[in-house]
Amino acid sequence: MKPYLRSLSAAALLALVAATPSFAATETFSLDGSHTRVGFSVRHIFTPVKGEFKDAKGTIELDPANLNATKVDVKIAAASINTNNERRDGHLKTEDFFFVEKHPEITFVSKSVTVGKDNKGKMTGDLTMRGVTKPVTLDVEVLGIQGSGPGAVAGFSARGVLNRKDFGINWNRALDNGGALLADDVQLEIDVEAKIPKPAPAAPAAPAGGTK
Repeated sequence: MKPYLRSLSAAALLALVAATPSFAATETFSLDGSHTRVGFSVRHIFTPVKGEFKDAKGTIELDPANLNATKVDVKIAAASINTNNERRDGHLKTEDFFFVEKHPEITFVSKSVTVGKDNKGKMTGDLTMRGVTKPVTLDVEVLGIQGSGPGAVAGFSARGVLNRKDFGINWNRALDNGGALLADDVQLEIDVEAKIPKPAPAAPAAPAGGTK
């Protein structure tokens, strides 16, 4: 190949690489609380009653080329529970249930993630609630990843079931015709939007010569 053709080919290759979007090997996304729902559902007599925790923070370490290396670390304020009933929410915060005065945080730390080509899979991690830590496995789906670096956005969903008694939440009441007021199984319904924060804008420069 002639020298000028070799130089032209190298320049074209560099231009192509520069124009192609790329992902860093691993990037850290932060939960966007305004677009994230940590929800649950529990049967009350016959009917499922839904609720959510309004204050969830955390990070997701993500490599789009290797989703199985994803790491999740989430902290939830137990006192942020909301079931659209103030009296019920007050009871849930007591020692009968979450005992938020003694155990203000619920945490989840992932241990393993397996995601297939359809972006669906399993995530296992340690859930700590009311001072008790137990392994929990969730069905997860990667809904999408847009961009790279500051401003990038990713979406996820997770579903699962846990037994509240495994975490020392045993309160219940027998019904007159048999059975119990509350089910033991809790359905988890989690939808997450996470972002890589953009840098804060620089403060405006002071006027030249200072103030008079």
